[in-house]
Amino acid sequence: MNRQSIPLLSPAIGTHRELVSFHFGPTDSIGGAQKIYIQASLHADETPAMLTTVLLKRRLLELEQAGALNAQIVLVPVANPVGLGQFVLGQFVGRFDLGSGKNFNRHFVQFSKLVAQAKDALGADANDNKRIVRELLAAELARQKPLTEFESLQLALLKLSCDADVVIDLHCSLEAAMHVYTSEAAWSEFEPLSRYLGAEASLLATDSGAGAFDETHSLLWWTLQQQMPASQPVPTGSIAVTVECRGQRDVSYEIAQQDADALIDYLVWRNAIRGDAKPLPPLLSPATPLAGSEQFYAPVSGILVHRAKIGDTIRVGQPLFDIVDPLTDETTTIASQTEGVLYMRRAIRFVTAGAPLGRVTGTRPVRTGVLLGA
Repeated sequence: MNRQSIPLLSPAIGTHRELVSFHFGPTDSIGGAQKIYIQASLHADETPAMLTTVLLKRRLLELEQAGALNAQIVLVPVANPVGLGQFVLGQFVGRFDLGSGKNFNRHFVQFSKLVAQAKDALGADANDNKRIVRELLAAELARQKPLTEFESLQLALLKLSCDADVVIDLHCSLEAAMHVYTSEAAWSEFEPLSRYLGAEASLLATDSGAGAFDETHSLLWWTLQQQMPASQPVPTGSIAVTVECRGQRDVSYEIAQQDADALIDYLVWRNAIRGDAKPLPPLLSPATPLAGSEQFYAPVSGILVHRAKIGDTIRVGQPLFDIVDPLTDETTTIASQTEGVLYMRRAIRFVTAGAPLGRVTGTRPVRTGVLLGA
């Protein structure tokens, strides 16, 4: 194992943070070795993912010492040291940068202008084209000049991961079932991961419109494949998935070990780790379009009462939430218009008008535009 540290731009005199990564296995891709990149808690208050990487790191060290790694594996257990230091009156703020108000998992550099450069640079050999695109990516990242600590963190994460074949971004929601987000094109590669994890929902979108970390990697390659002619073939250079490790309070050794084991099982299935792949468990729910998820919002303010459990299969017309006005005693009920799985909800028990409440999977696209929340 090789521990590396990247200094981040200091926001003020007397302060300094660093991004730490752990590198296992082969140091390069000579011989066709894969590169796997795994990070946790880009939203710094999403602790379950962080604990999973602690146990994963221990296992990877054992496997490396046993000579069982076929792939270069980069692990970043603390993907957001900036957010880890943000407290306001005792409350941990890890999702948004307090300096700019930006979501740490939004606004990543998009590489659309590289498409035009690739049209001039690519040739007839697919493998050579993969190398060329990665060189263009690295050159573009080298040109970036971050002005803030937030920007330097995002740039450091991209430099670590831009040449990875597989990107796994570990998060969690507020209250949620295990679920994953990936693209339609990558679903066949990540369906086994969904099975090993026991995901109760798998949400698919090529472009959610949010500039999230996972799509920054996958969207460029998909765009090139759509736009380049057959005479300039572009293989898939990077596939990416976001794993939502249930809810913020789901922090235990037992759960974290279960998820770490599932990631190891998936890496064995990918032949990144030597061994016999475990039989694939059943897929708990079929993949559905992210655009088909019904999102619920509070029409009024009041006390929130949940009427369905996380992971429940929901029927059309089933009541999900009551909002009780403590002054008038009036109760407003919000029911589902979709049949699917209640895969996440907000960890709130008093709401203001317009507050997001939760989401249910759906098979028919009903939303357009930006598909992820703030």
